[in-house]
Amino acid sequence: MSSRPTSDAQQLDLLGGASSTPAEVHRLFFALMPDEVTRNSLSRTADALKAGHAALRVRWIAPARYHATVHFLGDHPMLRQDVIQGAKAAGDALVASSFDWSLDLASTFRGREPPLILRGSIVPDALQQLWQNLRERLIRAGQGAQMERTFTPHVTLGYSRGGMLEPTPVEPVRWRVERLALIHSVVGQKDYEVLQRWDLGG
Repeated sequence: MSSRPTSDAQQLDLLGGASSTPAEVHRLFFALMPDEVTRNSLSRTADALKAGHAALRVRWIAPARYHATVHFLGDHPMLRQDVIQGAKAAGDALVASSFDWSLDLASTFRGREPPLILRGSIVPDALQQLWQNLRERLIRAGQGAQMERTFTPHVTLGYSRGGMLEPTPVEPVRWRVERLALIHSVVGQKDYEVLQRWDLGG
Protein backbone atom coordinates (compact mmCIF):
# COMPACT_ATOMS: atom_id res chain seq x y z
CA MET A 1 0.00 0.00 0.00
CA SER A 2 1.42 3.39 -0.97
CA SER A 3 1.82 6.12 1.65
CA ARG A 4 0.90 9.76 1.13
CA PRO A 5 3.81 12.22 1.12
CA THR A 6 4.25 14.31 4.27
CA SER A 7 3.62 18.00 3.71
CA ASP A 8 6.03 20.72 4.81
CA ALA A 9 3.50 21.82 7.45
CA GLN A 10 3.24 18.29 8.83
CA GLN A 11 7.03 18.00 8.96
CA LEU A 12 7.28 21.31 10.83
CA ASP A 13 4.67 20.10 13.28
CA LEU A 14 6.54 16.82 13.89
CA LEU A 15 9.73 18.78 14.48
CA GLY A 16 8.07 21.12 16.97
CA GLY A 17 7.49 23.99 14.58
CA ALA A 18 5.06 26.86 14.74
CA SER A 19 1.96 24.66 14.47
CA SER A 20 2.81 22.48 17.47
CA THR A 21 0.89 22.94 20.74
CA PRO A 22 2.64 25.34 23.15
CA ALA A 23 3.99 23.75 26.32
CA GLU A 24 2.05 24.43 29.51
CA VAL A 25 3.68 26.49 32.24
CA HIS A 26 2.67 25.48 35.77
CA ARG A 27 2.99 28.21 38.41
CA LEU A 28 3.07 27.59 42.16
CA PHE A 29 2.83 30.24 44.87
CA PHE A 30 1.64 30.98 48.38
CA ALA A 31 -1.03 33.67 48.52
CA LEU A 32 -3.62 35.41 50.63
CA MET A 33 -7.01 34.94 48.98
CA PRO A 34 -9.70 37.54 49.77
CA ASP A 35 -13.13 36.56 51.04
CA GLU A 36 -16.16 37.59 48.98
CA VAL A 37 -16.75 40.87 50.84
CA THR A 38 -13.11 41.93 50.41
CA ARG A 39 -13.10 40.81 46.78
CA ASN A 40 -16.13 43.02 46.08
CA SER A 41 -14.41 45.98 47.78
CA LEU A 42 -11.31 45.45 45.62
CA SER A 43 -13.51 45.32 42.52
CA ARG A 44 -15.20 48.61 43.45
CA THR A 45 -11.78 50.21 43.91
CA ALA A 46 -10.77 49.00 40.44
CA ASP A 47 -13.97 50.52 39.02
CA ALA A 48 -13.22 53.84 40.72
CA LEU A 49 -9.69 53.87 39.26
CA LYS A 50 -11.10 53.15 35.79
CA ALA A 51 -13.49 56.09 36.10
CA GLY A 52 -10.98 58.47 37.63
CA HIS A 53 -7.97 57.73 35.42
CA ALA A 54 -9.41 57.30 31.93
CA ALA A 55 -6.06 58.13 30.32
CA LEU A 56 -4.56 54.93 31.69
CA ARG A 57 -4.79 52.00 29.31
CA VAL A 58 -5.05 48.96 31.56
CA ARG A 59 -5.71 45.27 31.06
CA TRP A 60 -7.89 44.74 34.11
CA ILE A 61 -7.85 41.45 36.02
CA ALA A 62 -11.07 39.55 36.73
CA PRO A 63 -12.02 39.84 40.43
CA ALA A 64 -11.93 36.05 40.77
CA ARG A 65 -8.15 36.23 40.30
CA TYR A 66 -7.44 38.83 43.00
CA HIS A 67 -4.84 37.67 45.51
CA ALA A 68 -1.76 38.84 47.38
CA THR A 69 1.30 36.70 46.67
CA VAL A 70 3.37 35.89 49.75
CA HIS A 71 6.01 33.62 48.16
CA PHE A 72 6.50 32.62 44.51
CA LEU A 73 7.67 29.02 44.01
CA GLY A 74 8.53 29.19 40.32
CA ASP A 75 7.23 28.32 36.86
CA HIS A 76 7.59 24.66 35.87
CA PRO A 77 7.01 22.64 32.68
CA MET A 78 4.99 20.14 34.73
CA LEU A 79 3.31 20.05 38.12
CA ARG A 80 6.25 19.32 40.45
CA GLN A 81 5.16 17.04 43.28
CA ASP A 82 8.45 17.54 45.10
CA VAL A 83 7.87 21.31 45.20
CA ILE A 84 4.27 20.79 46.33
CA GLN A 85 5.28 18.43 49.13
CA GLY A 86 8.03 20.78 50.31
CA ALA A 87 5.60 23.71 50.26
CA LYS A 88 2.96 21.78 52.19
CA ALA A 89 5.54 20.79 54.80
CA ALA A 90 6.49 24.47 55.19
CA GLY A 91 2.84 25.49 55.51
CA ASP A 92 2.16 22.78 58.10
CA ALA A 93 5.12 23.99 60.19
CA LEU A 94 4.13 27.65 60.00
CA VAL A 95 2.97 29.53 63.08
CA ALA A 96 1.28 32.81 62.15
CA SER A 97 -1.49 35.08 63.39
CA SER A 98 -4.53 36.50 61.60
CA PHE A 99 -4.47 40.27 61.13
CA ASP A 100 -6.21 43.32 59.69
CA TRP A 101 -4.78 44.86 56.52
CA SER A 102 -5.89 48.21 55.10
CA LEU A 103 -5.12 48.77 51.40
CA ASP A 104 -5.27 52.50 50.77
CA LEU A 105 -2.77 53.31 48.00
CA ALA A 106 -2.91 52.58 44.27
CA SER A 107 0.20 52.81 42.07
CA THR A 108 2.11 51.02 39.33
CA PHE A 109 5.33 49.05 39.56
CA ARG A 110 7.97 49.47 36.89
CA GLY A 111 8.07 46.75 34.25
CA ARG A 112 7.47 45.76 30.64
CA GLU A 113 3.70 45.73 31.30
CA PRO A 114 3.62 47.61 34.63
CA PRO A 115 1.29 46.06 37.22
CA LEU A 116 -1.33 48.43 38.61
CA ILE A 117 -1.46 47.50 42.28
CA LEU A 118 -3.23 48.24 45.52
CA ARG A 119 -1.17 48.25 48.72
CA GLY A 120 -1.25 49.59 52.24
CA SER A 121 0.58 52.69 53.42
CA ILE A 122 1.32 50.62 56.55
CA VAL A 123 2.39 46.96 56.40
CA PRO A 124 1.02 45.09 59.45
CA ASP A 125 3.72 43.52 61.61
CA ALA A 126 1.86 40.21 61.44
CA LEU A 127 2.01 40.25 57.61
CA GLN A 128 5.75 40.93 57.59
CA GLN A 129 6.24 38.19 60.19
CA LEU A 130 4.15 35.76 58.11
CA TRP A 131 6.38 36.40 55.10
CA GLN A 132 9.57 35.97 57.13
CA ASN A 133 8.45 32.84 59.00
CA LEU A 134 7.19 31.14 55.84
CA ARG A 135 10.43 32.03 54.05
CA GLU A 136 12.43 30.30 56.78
CA ARG A 137 10.20 27.22 56.65
CA LEU A 138 10.51 27.02 52.85
CA ILE A 139 14.30 27.25 53.01
CA ARG A 140 14.37 24.43 55.56
CA ALA A 141 12.13 22.39 53.24
CA GLY A 142 14.57 22.92 50.35
CA GLN A 143 12.28 25.30 48.45
CA GLY A 144 14.19 28.58 48.80
CA ALA A 145 15.67 28.90 45.29
CA GLN A 146 12.95 31.11 43.75
CA MET A 147 12.18 33.36 46.70
CA GLU A 148 12.64 37.12 46.82
CA ARG A 149 14.75 38.77 49.52
CA THR A 150 12.32 41.67 49.97
CA PHE A 151 8.56 41.90 50.27
CA THR A 152 6.13 44.57 49.08
CA PRO A 153 2.68 43.12 49.82
CA HIS A 154 0.05 44.13 47.27
CA VAL A 155 -2.93 43.05 45.18
CA THR A 156 -2.58 43.42 41.41
CA LEU A 157 -5.70 44.90 39.80
CA GLY A 158 -4.43 45.07 36.20
CA TYR A 159 -1.49 45.69 33.87
CA SER A 160 -0.80 49.06 32.30
CA ARG A 161 -0.51 49.29 28.51
CA GLY A 162 0.16 53.01 28.57
CA GLY A 163 0.97 55.41 31.39
CA MET A 164 2.06 55.09 34.98
CA LEU A 165 0.02 55.84 38.09
CA GLU A 166 1.86 57.72 40.81
CA PRO A 167 0.94 56.64 44.39
CA THR A 168 -2.70 57.65 44.73
CA PRO A 169 -4.78 57.44 47.94
CA VAL A 170 -8.00 55.46 47.59
CA GLU A 171 -10.91 54.60 49.85
CA PRO A 172 -9.34 51.97 52.16
CA VAL A 173 -10.17 48.34 51.54
CA ARG A 174 -10.21 46.67 54.94
CA TRP A 175 -9.27 43.00 54.81
CA ARG A 176 -9.34 40.64 57.77
CA VAL A 177 -6.70 38.10 56.70
CA GLU A 178 -7.37 34.69 58.24
CA ARG A 179 -6.08 32.13 55.73
CA LEU A 180 -3.02 31.30 53.67
CA ALA A 181 -3.27 29.18 50.50
CA LEU A 182 -0.93 27.20 48.25
CA ILE A 183 -2.02 27.94 44.67
CA HIS A 184 -1.43 26.18 41.36
CA SER A 185 -2.18 27.96 38.09
CA VAL A 186 -1.49 27.21 34.46
CA VAL A 187 -0.26 30.36 32.72
CA GLY A 188 -2.89 31.60 30.27
CA GLN A 189 -5.80 29.79 31.94
CA LYS A 190 -8.31 31.76 34.00
CA ASP A 191 -8.85 29.51 37.03
CA TYR A 192 -6.64 28.93 40.06
CA GLU A 193 -6.44 25.61 41.88
CA VAL A 194 -6.15 25.80 45.67
CA LEU A 195 -3.92 22.88 46.67
CA GLN A 196 -4.14 23.50 50.42
CA ARG A 197 -5.32 26.14 52.89
CA TRP A 198 -4.06 26.97 56.36
CA ASP A 199 -6.02 28.92 58.97
CA LEU A 200 -4.00 31.64 60.67
CA GLY A 201 -4.15 31.78 64.46
CA GLY A 202 -6.32 34.23 66.36
